[in-house]
Amino acid sequence: MGSENVVLGQKVLAPDTAPAPASTLFIFGASGDLTKRLLLPSLYNLAHEGVLDDGFAIFGVDHTPSSDEEYRAYLTEAAASLPGVCDTSGDTWSWLMSRVSYITGDFEDPQTYGGIGERLAERAKITGNAVFYLAVAPRFFGTISEQLGAAGLLKEDDTAFRHIVVEKPFGTDLPSAKALNARLLAVAAERQIYRIDHFLGKETVQNMMALRFGNGIFEPIWSKEYIDHVQITAAETVSVEQRGRFYDATGALRDMVPNHMFQLLAMTAMEPPNSFDADAVRTEKTKVIEAIRHIKPSDAIGTAVRGQYRAGFVNGQPVKDYRAENDVASNSRTETYVALKCFVDSWRWNGVPFYVRTGKALATRRTEIAIQFKRAPGVLFRNMPAALKPNLLVIHVQPHEGISLRFAAKVPGRKVRLSDVEMDFKYADYFKAAPSTGYETLIYDCLCGDPTLFQRADTIEAGWEAVESIIEAVSAGDDDVQFYSAGSSGPAMSDVMLAQDGFQWLPLEREPAP
Repeated sequence: MGSENVVLGQKVLAPDTAPAPASTLFIFGASGDLTKRLLLPSLYNLAHEGVLDDGFAIFGVDHTPSSDEEYRAYLTEAAASLPGVCDTSGDTWSWLMSRVSYITGDFEDPQTYGGIGERLAERAKITGNAVFYLAVAPRFFGTISEQLGAAGLLKEDDTAFRHIVVEKPFGTDLPSAKALNARLLAVAAERQIYRIDHFLGKETVQNMMALRFGNGIFEPIWSKEYIDHVQITAAETVSVEQRGRFYDATGALRDMVPNHMFQLLAMTAMEPPNSFDADAVRTEKTKVIEAIRHIKPSDAIGTAVRGQYRAGFVNGQPVKDYRAENDVASNSRTETYVALKCFVDSWRWNGVPFYVRTGKALATRRTEIAIQFKRAPGVLFRNMPAALKPNLLVIHVQPHEGISLRFAAKVPGRKVRLSDVEMDFKYADYFKAAPSTGYETLIYDCLCGDPTLFQRADTIEAGWEAVESIIEAVSAGDDDVQFYSAGSSGPAMSDVMLAQDGFQWLPLEREPAP
């Protein structure tokens, strides 16, 4: 059985989803890559679903001079370069483009915000609600927020909300994250700030709560008594491409771990919240991140492996050495891969290792959470040639969202022989889910004022605090980056880290679930 959608002309409206309130979306960085690649397709999909109100409007804000018509043409051309993503000849695209305008302005110039205020005043008869999406370089997060506050554009009343959406990276370490939080909270309330993590927009990540807390067979065994260890993987095939300047100053650890990876860990390890209320859910996730064991800088080397890709081939295409990439230092020690061994010091998870790995230019694109259970007593099967493998539950986040379960079954025949089998569930097959960017749910929630899937200030700071000792060890030069060939599964020392505990990573290059 699959879920059904109601088709309304060119729009597809989910029967249980009401349109978001009428609002005005201001996208700072309107000409940037994020806007073209992810925000534009997401807004198109929301329009196609019929969950954007007729009073919805978009204003692109950027320093590049452009008229409204030129900007719409720019977006149409950008959409056409993404095959199969947006139908630029259909009614949905026409509906969306009719609501798009452009504001030329410097992010540091107060006059830019005077122009935004004028546009909001013009739309006051339709709606006073506004969302300011900061799809810009991190150095502008504080500046834009302060300028919005100085212009009075973040003031709310009983009839209108004002929200700020902040992209990652949210700081580069604990002090910078605290400083940025302080700047934002000086001009807006915490409930107005939406720190976005697109991983949390994935259906499978959200389904983690349904899987655990909505099924009586999983929650009772979701603890140290039954689980051996947890692996969380976010592997990318892409190299740093044209982002060398940003990436060489950031690295995989700062770019991915305190936000993406720890959010996946928190969803896996959190306690049941009392309700689906945003603060109830976010409080339980924050408790997990605060409980991640802090290690001494002197111990960081044994619990972390940093890697950097060398020249190789990914999917048959040549990839050059990281140090040969544009805007990357020839002697760079920046990691493009990192693997960590973490412990969550709580009653539920005491002693259970969480292994986290993420990297670029790897063998395949795969994000998943693997729960490996403890082995069953093998007394009955001790004389069989092959040892029993432990049960394994894998939550596939991308590219194919779903869940698989590995267990042992008897092979048909006269003798008792066991074989591993897998049960696989894919969202696209069962629910006929349409492709998405992962941003649709997050944008919709922001328009509706639901911060459940967004990070609070304390969550951000707890994540940075958990990796602070590793960053300190790296800065002091106490560890060394390991090399791996592009197109491989990462540095060998990452495998050694697990092997020392008697475990091994799930192969990146295994066959996908059928």
